[in-house]
This record gives sequence, structure tokens and C-alpha cells, in this order.
Amino acid sequence: MISRLTLFVVQFFFLCIVNASSAAPDIHREAFDATNNTATANIENAAKHTESPLPKDYKIVSLAPHLTEWVYSLGLDKHLVAVSDYSDFPKEATLLPRVADYQGADIASIVALQPNLVLAWDGGNKPQDMNKLVALGLNVFKSRITTIDDIATEITRLANLTHTQSKAKELTAHFSTTLDELRIRYKSTAPTSVFYYSWTAPLMSIGSNAWANQLLKVCGAQTTFIDSPVDYPQVSVKDVLIRQPKVLVAASKSSKDELEIFWQPHREHLSAPLIVVNPDVTSRFSLRIINELKILCKGINENA
Repeated sequence: MISRLTLFVVQFFFLCIVNASSAAPDIHREAFDATNNTATANIENAAKHTESPLPKDYKIVSLAPHLTEWVYSLGLDKHLVAVSDYSDFPKEATLLPRVADYQGADIASIVALQPNLVLAWDGGNKPQDMNKLVALGLNVFKSRITTIDDIATEITRLANLTHTQSKAKELTAHFSTTLDELRIRYKSTAPTSVFYYSWTAPLMSIGSNAWANQLLKVCGAQTTFIDSPVDYPQVSVKDVLIRQPKVLVAASKSSKDELEIFWQPHREHLSAPLIVVNPDVTSRFSLRIINELKILCKGINENA
């Protein structure tokens, strides 16, 4: 059984647990089914309100690491007054107060800061926290990411509220163009089987609807466990050996040599090369993901 703390870390570092198609957000919605329609309407009305001109010295609070990155990407960091746990890029973000963690948002601290705009992650932050902020009269920009393309779309939405459209257009054009180029370059009618994992105790992989599988698809690949009935299956080494993936991809901060130690006893029966990607990038909805995708795609297609 994975602890609640582990689930939050997985949310912020390995988005697979909280990707839009996973069960976690659905559980939250069911818990607040009775007031869901009203709450959603309130949040949307608050978002519309933020379209009016913001004060010259407006203040922003970010409740998710990727939203923090968006603020810096758009050059809005002078307005940022507080962030969530794991907001560690760029380094300057680590110096700001933390007002959200795996337990939820610190409503009292956020209200005390009197922000003009609160950036919330629909699918990661708790619905009840977003509802409370709206009920208290705060402007909540609620962003939901379900596809890689949504990153550019949502950044543009934020730019429209903060009058940074020109900067967003430049950033998102490069992002979207590069993404399209990768898809065209690595398009395949026979996707490469990739065993994608984040840790070995327990050994877990991804199913067809996981965020990481979207990344693999860009590279002309797919998860080895594409037929899994769940998005994040726990598997055994035997399962991996039977399926014989063409490539192993570890989303890990450990070195390749360290990770190879786990596979070494099985190398007689498994020749798939190991590629290592940065989990802080591949699991986060930021513009940095495009460069990590280049590395991932190149590694898969040169080693498959």
C-alpha cells in the first residue's frame, strides 16, 4: 500500500498518479458531487474576473511546481509571492514561502498574502481547497492538463490574464513546432516496446493512459504494459523478461551505473538498453519537457 505522502510525491514528480485520466481526481469529484456544479461555476466566474486589468503591483501565488515554472517562463517572477512544495526550478523559486504540500493548501497563509491571482492545478490540488479560495473572494486560475499540447494552450491562457501574450506566443510557438517535428520524425506504424519505470521497490510501470506513455508515443514507442487494466501497474521482473521490451527507460535521479545494478542479474535474458530521464522534467507540465523529449526519443530510436 502506497502512503499518502508517497502519492503526493508521485503527483508532483511522477504525474502518472494524477494524470487527468487517472482515478484520483474522479474520487475527489465524487466526494463533492453534491456541490460540484456550483463550485465549478464559482471557479470559472472567478477566472473570468481575472481577465480585467490587474493592479500594477499584483501578487501571484502558485499551488503547483509546473505553474511556478510558467510564472518564470512568462517573466512574471517579480509578482510571485509564494509557491508549493517541490517548486524547485528555477532555483530562485526555492527561496519563496511554501503554501501548499501533499496535505493541501495553507488557506490562512494564502489569504494573508492577499494575492490578486492564485494559480491552481485541477487534477493535483484538492477541489475543496480551490473552492474555499474562490468562496473567500480570491481569483483562482484553474488549469487542467490532459495532453502534451495542453501545456502551450494553458500557458497562453495565463498570458492572456497577465498581459504577457507576446512572450507566450514566442515560447509556445517553439514548443509546439518542436513537438510536431518530433512526432513526424519518429512516427511509426509499429511502436517500439518500452519498459518505463520510476523505482524498483516495488517495481512499477505505466499503462496506456499514463502521462509518460504520451511521451513515448511522441517517440514512436509505447509502454510494454499497454494492455494493463490500470494506469500504474505493479509488475515483476519475470513479467518484464517475458515481454522482452526493446528499451528500458528509468525516470530516476540515480546514475545509469547505479540503475544497472538492479538489471545485471537478468542480463543473460534481457538485452534491452537502459536510458535514464530526469523525473523532475518528464513528470512536470513545463516547457522544459520538450528538450527532455528530444533526449528520450533519440535514446529510444538509436538503441531499439
